[in-house]
Amino acid sequence: MSFAPVYGPSSRALILGSWPSPKSWEMGFYYGHPQNRFWPMMAALTGEPVPERMDIEAKKQLILRHGLALWDVLESCTITGASDASIRDAVPSDIRLVLDHCPIQAVFCNGAAAHRLYTKWLEPVSGIPAVRLPSTSPANAACRPEKLRQIWGEALAPWLV
Repeated sequence: MSFAPVYGPSSRALILGSWPSPKSWEMGFYYGHPQNRFWPMMAALTGEPVPERMDIEAKKQLILRHGLALWDVLESCTITGASDASIRDAVPSDIRLVLDHCPIQAVFCNGAAAHRLYTKWLEPVSGIPAVRLPSTSPANAACRPEKLRQIWGEALAPWLV
């Protein structure tokens, strides 16, 4: 079972990953690898300080204050380490759980695997085409932090409150 989704009544844009990494499981929340660029990037895009690595509540509030929601495409799967390419026995999340409780109008996928899985299983339910964004994973070293912030910033800007 994946982590619970983070959403609120003003969440208009949903950011989806594929499945938590081993470091995220150790920490107990999304994007827990110390080298993952998600939280520093979100802080830069929102003008907020970067939440402390273990401060899950601060991370949730950063997402909620800016009209966002956060979850994973998969509810469960078999995976080797953090390799999305090794995902087997995938069970999709029930996206209606979020869609029924907040006015989601846009979906953004953190990386190619999340986008592929969303398109296959969740887009037919949501009816919302997703924007594929470059992965914030440290494995995506080809995308420099400045470029990552630029691409994500251009995509999310209309949705940030």
